Amino acid sequence: MEKHKERSALQAVIDAKCPQCRQGDIYVYKMLSTKFTTMNKTCSECGLYYEREPGFFWGAMYISYGFAIATVLTAFAIMTILVDHVKLWQYFVAIFVPLFIIAPFAFRYSRVLMLYLFAGVSYDKDAIEKNEDKIKQEKIN
Repeated sequence: MEKHKERSALQAVIDAKCPQCRQGDIYVYKMLSTKFTTMNKTCSECGLYYEREPGFFWGAMYISYGFAIATVLTAFAIMTILVDHVKLWQYFVAIFVPLFIIAPFAFRYSRVLMLYLFAGVSYDKDAIEKNEDKIKQEKIN
């Protein structure tokens, strides 16, 4: 039995790890890949099914919307404070460039936060061992 690295909930969210075991990857590819939206169906370590119900991740749009609003307000505030006589096109550039840059971040972390906050899954340090036993039982039967 292999000993796994203990992660805090915050570190597991940052690393986009499974909310149940905090070991398995939620996403197949890295964030800076063209396939950054591809999620694993289940956790490779504990077997947790990520999409809790059909359409579960539609709720992540609200979290992503929050990221977008925070980005827009921050860009607007910075432009208003730092630049005198801001033109409309400067606001557009200052707002839409950061929105485009944070899109992969917002997409991925809105889903990760959705899993951690609303999936009803608690951390279980023994989840991996429980899954190993379940797999052994399935092989016997």
